[in-house]
Amino acid sequence: MSETTVVVNELGERRSQHHEADVVVVGAGVFGCAVAYALADQGRSVILLERWMKEPNRIVGELMQPGGVNSLRKLGLGHCIEDIDSIPCNGFNVFFHGQDVRMPYPEMEWLGLSDGKEKGSNKKEKTEGTRPQGKSFHHGRFIMQLRRACLEHPNISVFETEAINTIKGDHNAEILGVETRTVNATTGEKDPDCFFGQLTIIADGYASRFRKQFLSETPVVRSKFYALELYDCKLPSPGFGHVIIGASSPVLLYQIGTHETRVLVDVPEKLPAASPANGGVRGYMAKVVLPALPASVQPSFQAALDKDSKIPQSMPNSWLPPSKQSTPGLVILGDAFNMRHPLTGGGMSVALNDVVLLRDLLSPEKIPDLSNTAAVRRAMGNFYWQRKKLTAIINVLAIALYSLFAAQNAQLAKLQRGCFAYFQRGYVNGPMGLLGGLIPDPLVLWYHFFSVAFLAIWLDWRQTGLWKIPVLIWNAFMILWTASTVFLPVLYRELLV
Repeated sequence: MSETTVVVNELGERRSQHHEADVVVVGAGVFGCAVAYALADQGRSVILLERWMKEPNRIVGELMQPGGVNSLRKLGLGHCIEDIDSIPCNGFNVFFHGQDVRMPYPEMEWLGLSDGKEKGSNKKEKTEGTRPQGKSFHHGRFIMQLRRACLEHPNISVFETEAINTIKGDHNAEILGVETRTVNATTGEKDPDCFFGQLTIIADGYASRFRKQFLSETPVVRSKFYALELYDCKLPSPGFGHVIIGASSPVLLYQIGTHETRVLVDVPEKLPAASPANGGVRGYMAKVVLPALPASVQPSFQAALDKDSKIPQSMPNSWLPPSKQSTPGLVILGDAFNMRHPLTGGGMSVALNDVVLLRDLLSPEKIPDLSNTAAVRRAMGNFYWQRKKLTAIINVLAIALYSLFAAQNAQLAKLQRGCFAYFQRGYVNGPMGLLGGLIPDPLVLWYHFFSVAFLAIWLDWRQTGLWKIPVLIWNAFMILWTASTVFLPVLYRELLV
């Protein structure tokens, strides 16, 4: 046996028998699997813990933007979105009161990727080249592919066990690993267990058990996504995601398989149209959402409603700003650390970009020994600021677009109309580059958001009458004020804090 094989076998024995490794990762979701694989590929010994190894059934994490696809490939996991009946996504088609505009991702040459540069200013002229693509799929199938990759990696040991607490050192606050409960195959009882690592990474998802214990921020929930799965739905633009705005709240549709299409209906908290008196969520879907859908979609939507009389599966739509972390021996990442509204499908792009950054900052060349908590703390400080260049854009865009698309007051409705008119005028390369995780430049987001605001002002002036000067000035002030209150606080929190 070669020396390398001997080392791998010894490390595997330590993981399996003594439950010790360089890194313990809690949660085998998108982030957990990806970070376990990335660190293992650098020669680290990794333990991956997951409470339930069966295929999950979730209604989000089904649409990956091109930026996420690029990061997945950088990690050597690009094969995980193949052979699962995944569907290419070429952009979005936005519907607004019977009108629609198709918004493809920008050409690679427009992005400047052919010469290694990125461009932020908008261009309306057409260019030649290959457009980036996203992918949509059944979430559970993708997760199982990631888990298979981890199970097959010689530097990773995967355990089906439930993490319930962290293990602290006797003389300081350093986290040494986690306590777990593992089902005994013979008795069926849950036996106590422990796993130890130089670094413990918590990635236990949106409903994290550990978040309150270590992070200062808590999720803000404004609405829920209720899901239906449509069969053989005739989408107006195959190969595109579809966003329907103009009703009480936005609706998102995208194909996740050859025959399956996911529809996500956003329902804000305490929405009158979804109250029990109006038939609840199902009543809202039948009375408000169904008539607002494109005609070709309505038959399959109605069939999905008729198929099951239960309340559809739902997920909370949360905003969780990132927090600085300083607990030695532990970091909390993934959805446990940072979330945004899933309307724009940016969650997996954020997670996978974070893994790429973390892999580089924690590389053995920079930090040979992860028990060096001071070096890890410095790396995590760099990680916190470096990630903002891309993740702040995705997070702010998700929150801001949701505010516009939900339009819960008159000024937001004017901004909503301005946003759609902006797209109709052909200004789609910049917005779609931002949405796709392809333009890591917050100034580009600033430019397009306030361009929409000024277009909304112009459209309002034309509708009001250009001779009504006092009214025009007041309306312009109110639109700009509303745009600023939607955009600036979130941008400040995500980018500068």
